[in-house]
Amino acid sequence: MELERIALPPRGPLELPLSILEVGCTGRFELITQEEKPDGDGFPLTTLPHGLPPYAEELASELEQRFLSSPDWLPIHHFERSHRFWPREKDVESLFEVGVTPVHSALQADRNPTTGELLGFREALVDNMGLSAKNSLSFQRAPGPPTEALRGSATNYPFWPGGIDEPSLEQMKTQGDLEEDIDFQKDLLTVPPGWKKGVKFTKQELKASPGLLNLTHLLGALDTFELGSSSDEEGKEKAEEAEKRKKRGKGRRGAQGEEKPPVEPAPLQRASSLEELVLKEVTSGPKPAPPAAPALAAEPPKEQWAIPVDVSSPVDDFYKRIPDPAFKWPFETDVFQKQAILHLEKHDCVFVAAHTSAGKTVVAEYAIALSQKHMTRTIYTSPIKALSNQKFREFKKTFGDVGLLTGDVQLHPEASCLIMTTEILRSMLYNGSDVLRDLEWVIFDEVHYINDSERGVVWEEVLIMLPDHVNIILLSATVPNTLEFADWIGRIKRKKIYVISTLKRPVPLEHHLYTGNSQKTQNELFLLVDAHGSFLTKGYYDAVEAKKERASKHSQTFGAKQPMHLGGGPGQDKNIWLSLINMLRKKDQLPVVAFTFSRNRCDDNASMLTTIDLTTNTEKSEIHVFFQKWISCLKGTDRQLPQVVHMVDLLKRGIGVHHSGILPILKEVVEMLFSKGLVKILFATETFAMGVNMPARTVVFDSIRKHDGANFRDLVPAEYIQMAGRAGRRGLDTTGMVIILCKNQVPEMADLHRMMLGKPTQLQSQFRLTYTMILNLLRVEALRVEDMMKRSFSEFHARKDSKVYEHRVAQLSTMLAKMDVADMSGQLSDLQEYYCVVRELQETREFVQRRIMESVNGLKALSVGRVIVVNNQEHKNALGVILQVSSDSTNRAFNSLVICEKNPTEGDSAANPEGGMSSTADVPLPDDLLRTRLFLPEGSCGHVIKKLGPADISGVTTKTLRVNAERILEDFKKRQMPRFRNDPPGPSAATATQELLRLAEGSPEGLPLLDPVNSLQLKDIEVVEGVMKARHLEERLLGFQCVHSPRFPTEYIRFQERQRVQEELEQLRFRLSDQSLMLLPEYHQRIEVLRSLGYINEGGTVELKGSVARQISNHELLLTQLLLDNTLTDLRPEEIVALLSCTVCQVRTQVEPQLPSVLQKGIEHIRSVAEEIALLQRKCGLQESVEDFVEQYKFGLVEVVYEWARGMPFAEIARLTDVQEGIVVRCIQRLDETCREMRNAARVTGEPTLHAKLESASNMIKRDIVFAASLYTQ
Repeated sequence: MELERIALPPRGPLELPLSILEVGCTGRFELITQEEKPDGDGFPLTTLPHGLPPYAEELASELEQRFLSSPDWLPIHHFERSHRFWPREKDVESLFEVGVTPVHSALQADRNPTTGELLGFREALVDNMGLSAKNSLSFQRAPGPPTEALRGSATNYPFWPGGIDEPSLEQMKTQGDLEEDIDFQKDLLTVPPGWKKGVKFTKQELKASPGLLNLTHLLGALDTFELGSSSDEEGKEKAEEAEKRKKRGKGRRGAQGEEKPPVEPAPLQRASSLEELVLKEVTSGPKPAPPAAPALAAEPPKEQWAIPVDVSSPVDDFYKRIPDPAFKWPFETDVFQKQAILHLEKHDCVFVAAHTSAGKTVVAEYAIALSQKHMTRTIYTSPIKALSNQKFREFKKTFGDVGLLTGDVQLHPEASCLIMTTEILRSMLYNGSDVLRDLEWVIFDEVHYINDSERGVVWEEVLIMLPDHVNIILLSATVPNTLEFADWIGRIKRKKIYVISTLKRPVPLEHHLYTGNSQKTQNELFLLVDAHGSFLTKGYYDAVEAKKERASKHSQTFGAKQPMHLGGGPGQDKNIWLSLINMLRKKDQLPVVAFTFSRNRCDDNASMLTTIDLTTNTEKSEIHVFFQKWISCLKGTDRQLPQVVHMVDLLKRGIGVHHSGILPILKEVVEMLFSKGLVKILFATETFAMGVNMPARTVVFDSIRKHDGANFRDLVPAEYIQMAGRAGRRGLDTTGMVIILCKNQVPEMADLHRMMLGKPTQLQSQFRLTYTMILNLLRVEALRVEDMMKRSFSEFHARKDSKVYEHRVAQLSTMLAKMDVADMSGQLSDLQEYYCVVRELQETREFVQRRIMESVNGLKALSVGRVIVVNNQEHKNALGVILQVSSDSTNRAFNSLVICEKNPTEGDSAANPEGGMSSTADVPLPDDLLRTRLFLPEGSCGHVIKKLGPADISGVTTKTLRVNAERILEDFKKRQMPRFRNDPPGPSAATATQELLRLAEGSPEGLPLLDPVNSLQLKDIEVVEGVMKARHLEERLLGFQCVHSPRFPTEYIRFQERQRVQEELEQLRFRLSDQSLMLLPEYHQRIEVLRSLGYINEGGTVELKGSVARQISNHELLLTQLLLDNTLTDLRPEEIVALLSCTVCQVRTQVEPQLPSVLQKGIEHIRSVAEEIALLQRKCGLQESVEDFVEQYKFGLVEVVYEWARGMPFAEIARLTDVQEGIVVRCIQRLDETCREMRNAARVTGEPTLHAKLESASNMIKRDIVFAASLYTQ
């Protein structure tokens, strides 16, 4: 035994010759240690007669066994069993294969219309072949797949927007023909692109200087003598040549309107000598008078797209005109509602502006019923998600077939009426949703939300992008510029908009002041505005007196030096609320909505009313049952949240709180209980006034001042009217009561009057360019961003007169074509340059003079007695002296005595001394420009007293006169009376006139003027540069030769007239062009940013980065950069979603979050990327500062979201931050939308790992109370 060796296994331990033998069918096994025979025949592994049942070995294990574990199978020298491949054979003919084109025609059956008998078939052409959502904007394109029917796809083209003329096939063909039809003899360019000058191939005539004999011209004229045709053949040849020339001219592109007949040579003039002929040529020329304007066509009629509808007279024949209405109400509709319904039946677009609770929803309901009758669809858009949920519940009860689309909810998408936020509709429009095919109406509720600085642009984008067949219904609160806004929409959509506006309230409002909790006034309200809208000053003064009496009692009790902050402390606030509620309860004025402009003060006001109980036992039981029913859907821990427990206690006592810090499900419970009348007093912020009709008996304003994000200010009339409109329940109350609490002092009467009876805020454009909008439009060649900007509300005023401008352009073009061109040959070759220098000098002098008049030192110099040079329509370089200066800084005026020709009626305006002279006297010569030749009267010198504006004073001299201004003005005023009109001027006026005449005669070439820089000490860089520029231009004037030509005055006037027409033409063309768009510079800057980041190429084509950014609606640049630099790919899902919270968090927190190092690094990286983007934007010219761009990303909720995604209960989450629960929930809900957009973007880039992580992150945060279903959808 000791000598025996154990045989080691030949290879590794896994290859020991061990196996198991199954013995019989009893399940007994034996161990076998025999090696496999070399020929591969193994022992039987079972004692059964036929062996083991057959089975197929797994393919993967077989491949692994044969090719990877058995290298012997691939011997080195025996290639027969090695890998095999077949080389690809060349097939050049396969390159010539083309895909099958769509069928151009189809067979249509011809049938007998009476019997239906088949008569035969005919071939009919098929239009719009091969159109799809990927290459066409037409509704003729094939529908997309059913999965994309609702929201569309980011790769789809949008449908063609209404109001923009879609190019037809004929237009495209015509344009193509014009581009190809080029005359290679006449249409070739003579100036290369980008060059200023080129080669002139026209035959130039040699012209001699005036006064010299031009023999070339004389001999050339002999060649033009017509001796007549020698034969009929020559006449025919000439006629054929003329016909050919005519045909060739017709084919030229763009030259039809500019063709001129060939210029006939001037006939030889008869003269007795050659010298006389030369003189005739020099002196004869165009007439100095400008050409008469041609007969102008009548201006086009002004387009009126907004049509106001009269709602003052009743619609008596309503039921005759609509015998079978699509919808009937249990009440009689108002006049404005009937007018709107009549226009809806005609498929007109309507804009209904009415007060809150006036019944605008009736119009929307009829449109929905009408679309169901027509078997079409309606989209109802609202500005906020909560309002969408409320409208869904309301319309679901009424119509049944209603769907809801919000960021995280999609209910019944196939319904005929879809309710959604405006952002969802914008996405559907850009993504070419097939829902638009069946769409008949789009209803925009709360249109005045277009004034929102952040989201107002969405309304403008949607209105511009809506297709032509969709009709528009606009519902808004009363705004002063409804016609203007409707005119803009009608102009861009090329549709009439019928404006139905009513100021009538179904329940009139009475506005009161409540001064405090003294025994005398605790039950007294001071009426300020009655139900007829009259402002009662007596009520205001009574309130002031009551407040003073309370203050005096306070000073007697506590001492006069005590601070006068009445109602400032919590105890005082509690007392005033207790007094008010008791008074309202006695007067049966409950329920009441108390608007408070602070979330914390809402909570404090509700919490301090511990002694108030406004509900009966029955109501308490009803509230308890209702609350428990809806809260039962929450988890156990969520039901015990402090906010939930506190709200239960408040609601049972009839008190509610409603603001953005409240959990969404609790807000909905409060709203439902309030609508049932179980909440008696509701402390709410102004968001409660924006939404579904939930009126109260009374509205109370805790204060009339609010913080708007920048500073504290009074409520504007639109805000006050929107909130006060919640007072008064239609059918229950005769009037609605509005109460303003005067806790401290009574507000100023002027402030109250402006707030209550002032005009609401106008609808204003908040249009701005976003990168997503630019990328969405750049990918579609037919749609331009310039077209979107041109149709925005901000450009409306500049573009509304475009038809008039086009008409004027046609007029001026005709006028310009008929005007003679100035001769600028020979000595007049520098005429154009001289004109430009003169214009520039005059403009520079006007600018400097304007700055002098605006400066402090200039106004000091323009005091009484200063001698000035006056230039206007009546006076030419006339001296004057200032007598009086007005105190109005905006419209500064100077009463001055100006010398003039003595007229029979002294005091009339001076006669124009140049009135009888020819127009050549207006030609500016260098001497006139360099020296101011003062006006000297030809006869006796007179004077006139004139009120001059800053533009009338062309120079301020260094001279001053001692004048008795008051006496001169009194004397002039007396001589204006008919009795004293012929009296001679007084001695003071006569002395001043003689002094001015003496100065003018002593210096006829001009008096010295005050130097702006040295004398007036104007050191502004623009003024200094202007003075230096004027001196330089004056020096240049002396070097021009054209002024020495005898034809200079005539040719200058001709050139000037032509130039003025040309400048006006260029200005009008500029207004009509894209270059006049206000946002065009910013567009080019944003394009440069996108090009620098690689989102678009040099040609403007959207690249992969741009396609990724298009998937993201907000903060697209930052999120795209994070996605593409793989910052998020290496993180875990909960870390990704925590970092993304910076894009949705808009609140600052005081709590310092405790974050792991990974998140700290992520935050630093996000800030660095944001800084890079901000620096690039500044480099490209955008105005947003780097600090503002980086600071918009707030990381206060990173820890909260991180822990929530890891599964922490909401009760513990609330303790991590000082942010209120409702805001946390809203941020996490919006974060889910961001995750979905990022998921789509990751799919575009081909990042399956990141796509999976983002989907996982979205699932992690979608749980419990944060994503509890809305009560309105159940």
